[in-house]
Amino acid sequence: MNGVELNALRNGNQQSPVLESGLKSSFINDGHDDEDAFSENGDDEEALLSTSYEHRRNDRSVVKAGRWPQVKDIVIEAAPTLLFTTIGLLFTGELLDHVSRWRAMREVDQLIMIIPVILNLKGNLEMNLSARLGTAANVGELDEPHIMRKIIFGNLSLLQVQATVVSFVAACVSFVLGFIIPRAEIPATQPSESALATRQLLGLLPRRPRPTLPPVDTSRKFGIHSFFMVVSTAMSAACLSSLILGSFMCTLIVICRRYGRNPDNIAPPIASCLGDLVTLLLIGVVSTLLIPFLNGFIPILVVIVVLLSFFFSFAATYRNLYVKDLIKQGWVPLFGAMIISSTTGIVLDLFVSRYEGFALLAVVISGLPGSVGSIFISRLSTTLHAVALSAAPSGTFRLSKNAAEPSSNLVMIVLILITIPVEIIFLSVLHGLGWLHPPFLFIAFSVGFFCCAVTASLIIAQSLTHFLWSRNLDPDTYALPIHSALMDLIGQLLLVLCFEIVTLLGAVPHTKAALEAN
Repeated sequence: MNGVELNALRNGNQQSPVLESGLKSSFINDGHDDEDAFSENGDDEEALLSTSYEHRRNDRSVVKAGRWPQVKDIVIEAAPTLLFTTIGLLFTGELLDHVSRWRAMREVDQLIMIIPVILNLKGNLEMNLSARLGTAANVGELDEPHIMRKIIFGNLSLLQVQATVVSFVAACVSFVLGFIIPRAEIPATQPSESALATRQLLGLLPRRPRPTLPPVDTSRKFGIHSFFMVVSTAMSAACLSSLILGSFMCTLIVICRRYGRNPDNIAPPIASCLGDLVTLLLIGVVSTLLIPFLNGFIPILVVIVVLLSFFFSFAATYRNLYVKDLIKQGWVPLFGAMIISSTTGIVLDLFVSRYEGFALLAVVISGLPGSVGSIFISRLSTTLHAVALSAAPSGTFRLSKNAAEPSSNLVMIVLILITIPVEIIFLSVLHGLGWLHPPFLFIAFSVGFFCCAVTASLIIAQSLTHFLWSRNLDPDTYALPIHSALMDLIGQLLLVLCFEIVTLLGAVPHTKAALEAN
């Protein structure tokens, strides 16, 4: 549901196709009053906790379950997802380390500059997609096959449009950064200035370890061929990633709906994690395929093909009533999040070399709270949309106090308790692999600050979602990019504070490389 539809509900002027299908959804009981679905006695909390809306062809009514079975469903669905996300973030860091050494990255270093910017923007696009489709699934809009096809194809074409725009912006940003950051001639026995500059730029990529780059040619290329090389790589990799991952996310959400699972608990973290991994892999593969044609016409031809695809996708999106209004929405939070993440990169760059293991721990203390918050935002947004639909059977909507502020304390507590074992497992894996050797005192402090980060993530998620809803802005589109960027910054500031305290107490962890050096 977009901002236009929210205004339509509030003003009672029109009823969109999405709302018409939603009003026939599982949140409207056949022959019963609206109070049966969301009563004034706190059933909105049940809506927030509910993770399984039974799909029935003849009777799509909400199946009210007990509180503890609902809590169990949250744990079963969210805990494995968050653990998978954490492992995925580690693999992304390892992949980044390898990709940064490939020939294309060394010959055209703007290619590696583009990675943090494009991953930030693309990850938010996939999370927005998962949130929108999760809401559509939970309010019953995906239950009708012909409506489901229109919504899914519309969102996939919209994703192509967005991916093309953000990848072009990322390419331009990388070239601007290439002009700003100098490259100086230095002795061959030391790391090149370009390597140091690239490491600083990779600080824009929070939650991921920065690669150690080998010395490369210190002559930076700014010609038209280099520009088309960067643009063609960014745009083609982003569009391919959107096609692959977007199709996967749509399939995942439909399967969750069909088997009674709540996609709000599963889709957003997976979208964020796989979005980074798939896009980074495609950037490496595409750049490797195009680098032999650096001075030829192939990169230009690739740009032309992507632009043709962009115009086709734009036309398809504009003709689709379900996503037409989304073309002009959501750009401000996307690029605002990019600016916030740049600040996070400064924090990472200042402290990653000061503290051993900082980059490894930043993966979780920033990424995992952000993933938990994305789950909470998606659930809150679904509840708000559902209450709006149930309150407006005739096309008019009056936002009640309960609908605007659903009770969610129990969900927050459950999500906090889920993440603590994931954090402990992560630290155990680091210790077991020999990557990090943390003292017990450090583990205690890191888990404590991690809990603070998760709590802050959930509080920000709740406040931000309700604030956007009160301003007629759809949280599915506006909340996730801003929340993700804020949690990257807050998480790393808390990690800096943790390291400062344990350093004073003499409980600093040691990495495998540091121990081998000694």
